[in-house]
Amino acid sequence: MSREVMEYDVVIVGGGPSGLSTAIKLKQLNPDINVCLLEKASEIGAHILSGNVFETRALDELLPNWKDLNAPIKTKVTKEKFLFLGKTKKISWPTWLLPKVQQNHNNYIISLANLCRWLAEQAENLGVEIFPGFPASEVLYNEDGSVKGIATQDMGLDKDGNKKDSYEPGMELHGKVTVFAEGCRGHLGKELIKKFELDKGKDPQQYGIGFKEIWELKEEKHEEGLVMHTAGWPLDNNTYGGSFVYHAENKQIFLGYVIGLDYKNPHLSPFDEFQRFKTHPAIKSMLEGGKRISYGARALIEGGFQSLPKMFMPGALLVGCDAGTLNMPKIKGSHTAMKSGMIAAETIVDHLNSNKELSVYEEKFKNSWVYKELYEARNVKPSFSWGLILGIIFTGIDQILFKGKLPFTLKHKHADHETLKPANEMPKIEYPKPDNVITFDKTSSVYLTGTNHTDNQPVHLQLKDKDLPIKYTLGKYDEPAQRYCPVGVYEIQKENEVEKFVINSQNCIHCKTCDIKEPSQNITWVTPEGGGGPKYGNM
Repeated sequence: MSREVMEYDVVIVGGGPSGLSTAIKLKQLNPDINVCLLEKASEIGAHILSGNVFETRALDELLPNWKDLNAPIKTKVTKEKFLFLGKTKKISWPTWLLPKVQQNHNNYIISLANLCRWLAEQAENLGVEIFPGFPASEVLYNEDGSVKGIATQDMGLDKDGNKKDSYEPGMELHGKVTVFAEGCRGHLGKELIKKFELDKGKDPQQYGIGFKEIWELKEEKHEEGLVMHTAGWPLDNNTYGGSFVYHAENKQIFLGYVIGLDYKNPHLSPFDEFQRFKTHPAIKSMLEGGKRISYGARALIEGGFQSLPKMFMPGALLVGCDAGTLNMPKIKGSHTAMKSGMIAAETIVDHLNSNKELSVYEEKFKNSWVYKELYEARNVKPSFSWGLILGIIFTGIDQILFKGKLPFTLKHKHADHETLKPANEMPKIEYPKPDNVITFDKTSSVYLTGTNHTDNQPVHLQLKDKDLPIKYTLGKYDEPAQRYCPVGVYEIQKENEVEKFVINSQNCIHCKTCDIKEPSQNITWVTPEGGGGPKYGNM
């Protein structure tokens, strides 16, 4: 069956901050440009998860009247705390001693999912065509090798790839320029980076896994506008990570934990470290009497300046976290993602109007405040490979004394999948059972994500070698997929004394951690049928 073809000036893949900002800016610069935007989630925002303390710099440029347009940006940061945690103790670090990059004056506590829903409204008002529930599953190429556009997922296939009664072929969307704005570890972005060698001469990309829960607190424990971060316990000195606690409106807090995916111990479970963090007296006392109402997890891209790939190729651009524009020490990527999309839009308009090369994007990016911001932040993440204490001391020197302008650039030496040590060389970690009041298991947590995938569809977590998990990874690393997945997709089950690697793909919340951390790179995440995955509300 042949596919329907739709022609556009610009095709945008991904309805996050970078893709939506690209779309809006394109229409602002030239209302006649024909723009469509595809989003794999059932609606814009349903797959968006972020802390999120929001810096409005890019939005001020894109839509200066955002307050008049009733943007969902209401809760201004009024107070900040930074704690170092021991097992039961805490030390409060004076916020005036924090590097400027970690201070949040004039920022807002927001739901990024709701901001994206609002940005989508602005884009549609300008004439952008938005198609939620249509995952871009394949890059299309012209005969000369340039990007032609994308094809959407075929719908109505069973798990063996046979056509069901509900079968509908995917569509081809051709663009004069295609913009890839899929977010962290976008699977098409990953293909393009490899095909066009966009990361040649760059450091290996770095990632973290971020968890988030929304809690409703008792009124006396809620301080609207308070932003708190912690470092230290429960992680050891050699594992990078820390927490955030953001007091939003309506007696809610956004509570979360980020762990660098360069951790070494295959027995470590990031999900259980997050649950254990909540048992610290400083956190537990705040949560007691409250109620957990949401849960989610998502990989973050943390390599920064030295891991940024080339962001243009024939016929296409990479923007936002598909490229890696997050500012790690600032713990923010929304404003940089938005600005990268705005620069992409300016480049595309020049390209369509006067046939200027898409390589101009790189020049414009290098002349922007995003590039300067990422350059000044470049040495923070790699310094933590020396351990928490040395990393903090170096960051103080780098960010406070030298304001990010030290005359050298530290390197990221390893990709995250290369860092695990053999299981028999590392200490086992015993995690306490959840109490279902403060701490919870993965099963009850995935329920809160609203995750759903159509029954009997092809498994979208593909193994290059289906025998490898049992024959190799289980023996050497005690199969870490059982632990690094935040919703229990992967299990080792015994049937008649034979061990079997089970993939519960219906639980997948599209966090991409398996695609990043699997030590042999044996797991590839591809798009499932349209609209599948989590349904995040206020995240």
